[in-house]
Formats: sequence, structure tokens, C-alpha cells
Amino acid sequence: MDEMTRVRELRAEAPAPDRGRLAAGRTRLTEAARTKEGRQGLWRRREFVIVAVVAAVTAVAVTVTVLLDGTTPGSRKVEPAATPNASLKGLSAAQLLERAAQLVEKEPDAAVPRADQWIYTLQMSESPDPGTVKMLGRAAIEQPGWIRYDGSAMASLNPVPKGQKAKLSITKMHLENGGEGDDRSPRELYRVMDALPAGARQTLTFLREKNAIADGKGVPQAESDYTEISVLLSADVMPSKGLASLYRALATLPGGKVTDHLVKDASGRRVIALGYAREDNPKSGESMADQWLLDPQTYRIVGMRMVLDGKVVGGNSVAARAVVDKAGERG
Repeated sequence: MDEMTRVRELRAEAPAPDRGRLAAGRTRLTEAARTKEGRQGLWRRREFVIVAVVAAVTAVAVTVTVLLDGTTPGSRKVEPAATPNASLKGLSAAQLLERAAQLVEKEPDAAVPRADQWIYTLQMSESPDPGTVKMLGRAAIEQPGWIRYDGSAMASLNPVPKGQKAKLSITKMHLENGGEGDDRSPRELYRVMDALPAGARQTLTFLREKNAIADGKGVPQAESDYTEISVLLSADVMPSKGLASLYRALATLPGGKVTDHLVKDASGRRVIALGYAREDNPKSGESMADQWLLDPQTYRIVGMRMVLDGKVVGGNSVAARAVVDKAGERG
């Protein structure tokens, strides 16, 4: 039984996701289909599966980013960047990523979670669709979720009528060693990042040899490299030096563009936007781009969204993340 079937059975009452919330995930699935190869890629992010089924729609005011925030076992406090208010005007993607790499590689790693611990993530999902905004009264939806570090289970909150306490639903999974679909556990992604070489070129060579996501026929090497890197950049737990390696590898790829001012993410937080152009929509000719959102103090990624002809059409921002001992805990 595949992962999506099990999730749907568990959460049959969950509302259907809107187009904006699934835009980025749909784009990646389209890319996979274009390869026309029988072999599945070994990695595929869970985020858009979670987005499709988690529907806690209570209002939230999030003003602080918590990235393994030092309050729970295996957590860390991140020192702010020395120049958090530095101007972004005229800054190239390579310059930004090198700045980010220099900062994050100096950070001490938190304790690696135990296999039986959970990663709690609070995401804010952008929903620019007018119908959703009218129904919920806002353009962002709170989405708490949990996944065990060893990938053996996921958890979410069932939607309930207003005034009632949401119930936690846990479903068993098998996300390690190709056990279920082409997903991988947080532990597997961490181990790959921990093994990355320090240099940009060496990191690209490492990823190409691993070829965790099958290269599409006729797809430029830079595009395949970007796909490999983007999967790892969405990992739940990241070793500092591994993240620095990914930043430096990404800096060698073409197409990156830094927005020359801070933008607001789904939680209202001001962040750096780093865009990477995708293939234009073949039917409409509209330009598409991924936009990675970086905290201007820590230079860690706090979200990603899809941009269509310059307009944000969907995405997620991480408002909080922590290592906890059981599903339902928030650190």
C-alpha cells in the first residue's frame, strides 16, 4: 500500500487542498513524469503530502522563528548574523550563498535526535486563492505536523468544529531503505548531508555519483544538480557543515537571483528571497521560479514558495521546528 493511500484513509475527512498550496509539489511531480523512466527517484519531499492532509485552521500570530531552539533535547540556539541588516541591492546569488555558508559552517551541531524522537514542524501555508481567503478569512493556514526521526510514523491534527480540541492522528510509515514509495526519513537525509564534502565541486560530484533522483533524459546537468540540492535543502534536520556544502554547490549553478529587499513570508516575518528560474509553463508561456526564503539573521532556510510571472502562487514557511519525545508535543 502506498503512502498517499494510507494517509487518505487516515484523514478521509480532511478538506481538499487548494491549487496554490500544491503548486510547488505539482511542479516537481510534472518534472518527474517528464523523465519517462520506470525507475523512481529515491528522494521526494514529504512537505506537499503533509500540506494536502493537515488542516488545522485556527488563527496564529507567529513572530519568532524557532529552529531547534535550545529549549528541548537535541536543540540549539543560533547566533544572529553579524550583519543582519546588510543591503541586498546588487548582491548576487553566489555572494549571498557564500555569506550564508561562512556563517552556518561555524555553528555547532545540535545532538542528533534518537531514532524514537519526533521532529515537530509548524508550517504556515500560503493560500493566495480568493475562495480560500474568503472562507478562512486569511491567506495563510497553520499546519502543525510530526514525523519520527527514523521515518516509522507521521502525525497530524484532525480538523474539528470550532471550540473543540483537535485530536492527534498517528499513522505508521516505513520511509527508510526504500520501504515506502520514494520518500526518505529525516535520519537518512541527515546522513547524506553529513557525508557531503566541503567543497562545492566535490559536493556536486558526490551528488551526481549518488544520483538519488534519476536524471531526466535530455535534462541539463545544472537542472539535475538543482533538483538534488533542493531536496536536501528541505531536510528536517541539517548538520551545519553539510548545509554550508549545499550552499556552496548551489552557488555554482546558473539562474539564481536575490530580491533586493526583504519580503514577507506566510507568517508575516521579513526574510531574504532567493529565486531560481524553472522551465516556463509550456502551455501559457508563463515564467516559473522557486523562491527560497532565508532568515536574515541565521541565513538558514525557513520556507519555499512558487512564483508564477512574478506573483507568489503558493508555498510553505516554517514558523517553528523542534525535536520532541512524542507526537503532539511542541517543544
